[in-house]
Amino acid sequence: MFKLLNKYQLNMRVCFTIILFSFIINPSFSQTNPENNTGNWLMYFGTHSINQKWSIHSELQMRLYEPFGNFNQMLPRLGLNYHIDKNSMVTAGYAWIPTQGVLDGNLDNISIENRIWQQFILKNKIQRFNFEHRYRLEQRWVSRDNFTDYLNRVRYRLLLTIPINHKVLKDKTFFLSFYNEIFLNITDTPFDQNRLYAALGYKFNSNIAIQAGYLRHRLGSQKLNRFQLGVFLNTKRKSKEKVKMNS
Repeated sequence: MFKLLNKYQLNMRVCFTIILFSFIINPSFSQTNPENNTGNWLMYFGTHSINQKWSIHSELQMRLYEPFGNFNQMLPRLGLNYHIDKNSMVTAGYAWIPTQGVLDGNLDNISIENRIWQQFILKNKIQRFNFEHRYRLEQRWVSRDNFTDYLNRVRYRLLLTIPINHKVLKDKTFFLSFYNEIFLNITDTPFDQNRLYAALGYKFNSNIAIQAGYLRHRLGSQKLNRFQLGVFLNTKRKSKEKVKMNS
C-alpha cells in the first residue's frame, strides 16, 4: 500500500510541475487574435494499478494559444478503468475544465465545465501495426456568465502506433503515432470538431514514454495548429501491460 501511495505522489508531482511550468511561461494574456497563432498542448497521462482488473486513469493537460503563453484551457481528468482483457477496457470518470475562449478576435471570459465521461477501448494488432479504437460519451455542464448549458457529445478516435527500431513496443523503442478523432454533439447540428494528429515517441520502459507531435484541429469553422508534448506514466499491475499511448 505504501509503495502504491508513493507512486501516486510521484505522479502528482509531475502534474503540479506541468501546471507550474505552464503558468511560468504564461505571465500575461495577450489580446491579439490568439486563434491565428500556433498553439501548444502540454500533457500528462497516467495509468495506476489497483489490481489485475482495476486501475486509475489520471490526466492533466495545459493548452495554450501560443507556444509560450496565452492560456486557452486546463483539463484535469480522473477515471476508473476496468480491464476486461488485455485488448479491451471500459472507463468512467470526471473532468473539471476552465476554458478561455475567443470573441471577435479577443480573449473572452473564462467558462467552467463539469464533465462526466464514459469510454470503451478496443485494441487489435496486424503485424507491427497497433490499432486502438476509443468510443467515448460525455455529459457536459458548461457555465459562463452565471448561465449553465447542458450538452451531450459522442467521440470516436482511431489510433495507430508503429514501432520503428523494434517489431514490438518494448523497452527503448521509438514509435510513430497517428490518430483521427471526430466529436459529434447530440443536437440538430451534430458536428463539433475533428482532430488529426501525428507524433514521434519513445518508450523508455514499461512505466514511462514520451511523444511530441502536431495536431491539426478543426473546431467548428476554425482550423487550428497545435504542437503537443506528452508524458505517459504507468504503475504496473501484476501481469505485464504495455504503456497506454495517448488519451
